[in-house]
Amino acid sequence: MVTVGIIGAGRIGKVHTASICNIVKNATIKTIADPFMNEETANWAKSMGVSNTTKDYKEILADPEIDAVLICSSTNTHSPISVEAIKAGKHVFCEKPIDHDVEKIKEVIDALKDSKVKYQVGFNRRFDHNFEAVRNAVAAGKIGDPHIIKVTSRDPEPPSAEYAAVSGGMFLDMTIHDFDMVRYLAGCDAEEIYVQSAVLVDPAIGEAGDVDTAVITIKMENGAIAVIDNSRKAAYGYDQRAEVFGSKGMVATSNDTESSAVLSTADGVTGEKPLYFFLERYMQSFAKEVNCFIEAIEKDTDTPLGVLDGLKPVLMGIAAKKSVKEHRPVRISEITM
Repeated sequence: MVTVGIIGAGRIGKVHTASICNIVKNATIKTIADPFMNEETANWAKSMGVSNTTKDYKEILADPEIDAVLICSSTNTHSPISVEAIKAGKHVFCEKPIDHDVEKIKEVIDALKDSKVKYQVGFNRRFDHNFEAVRNAVAAGKIGDPHIIKVTSRDPEPPSAEYAAVSGGMFLDMTIHDFDMVRYLAGCDAEEIYVQSAVLVDPAIGEAGDVDTAVITIKMENGAIAVIDNSRKAAYGYDQRAEVFGSKGMVATSNDTESSAVLSTADGVTGEKPLYFFLERYMQSFAKEVNCFIEAIEKDTDTPLGVLDGLKPVLMGIAAKKSVKEHRPVRISEITM
């Protein structure tokens, strides 16, 4: 049994707490830390079976009974807490992104050198049953050499303009999952990115310096071309699909729905809308990624997504922002480390 501490009790911290308490078998939570810990959150933690709560995450890092930490705090704290946790000898599961600043990610990379600490980055969509099935078909050679990869990712509602202003922008907040997904499905890294973007959903997002609609084309190292289309608002719900077309065929996945029932009447043929948002769509994937993290600790094996897997989508996001600003294709090699 691996004893863990949760750092950050916001939405994603609560997701991981629930998955560990209810689904992950070989882990137990000793302490949850959050600088805004209050009676309501402490009572919620107790209802989940976690009696120890604190406002100071350093108590978790100093606790010899805690083997690993899950960093679920605000993005600006991910890299510094990662470095502290590594130096404290704690295994680390860090929610994406490690940081928006490449230099700060380098500090995490340096801290991991000559360390026995396991480090995993939280790109949960790789652990979704649909996307795993697509990747497995590609890896098994069933569609031949990949030629075209398509990823559609559209949120049901846009974030507030205030959030957009501090999120790092759509490419480092939302699309970063899709950048990881094209790497996962292609089985290689990206070489070049070109973006066409617009503000079509909420003018306030544009006023905050961000975009809410984009089509991104990516040249992959294996010669495949990837296309990502993003929107901050799909009126029909959370739209999450992928397709890989290759020399021998194609594999694609559709949205998850409450059921696969289709109603056919004289008035028309209708099915159910996609599951509303990421909590409904991806809950099992959150549990599976933590299961893999715990297994890597127990078996002393590599984690499925290491620190470099956390770095590369950030490089892609920075290249995408540069492409928007300069209206041209941007090679990943231009984004210096």
